[in-house]
Amino acid sequence: MVRLKDTSKVKSRTRKVGAAVAAAASVAGMVFAATPATAAVADYPTSTFSIEVGASYYKGTATWYNRSVEVNGAFKATGCRRVYARAFTGTTSRAFVSSSTWCDRSGPVRLALDVPFAGGADNIWVYMTDGAQNYLEGQTCYRSSGYCIDGLH
Repeated sequence: MVRLKDTSKVKSRTRKVGAAVAAAASVAGMVFAATPATAAVADYPTSTFSIEVGASYYKGTATWYNRSVEVNGAFKATGCRRVYARAFTGTTSRAFVSSSTWCDRSGPVRLALDVPFAGGADNIWVYMTDGAQNYLEGQTCYRSSGYCIDGLH
């Protein structure tokens, strides 16, 4: 049987090299695996809206993308209410979506508007109706300024 001299030094050196490689791989993994999702979302313009009718409300944010607008908010319906969003390029209506009718309940509502034109929408309406679909209140939001103003303009 042949025995190598100083095998403990060889093992020690191998362990040190292995530990260094593992540490480098771990650091590289953290750097390259970091998701840019939060940075990407922050790069898109937003508008904050607030519609209140008595005890009912729909409050949230519209996020403007190249070919879509996503409207997310907290909806509280006292009695029966429904919320809508309509996207425009100039005065041309490009997309329309609504929630279902809610009666005496609350929760999050997401309204996604697909605007299949380069640049997407430049303004949206966000509004609320009663259970019979009669207009109650709304706001117009503008991509360029980020502002929402009362009424449908």
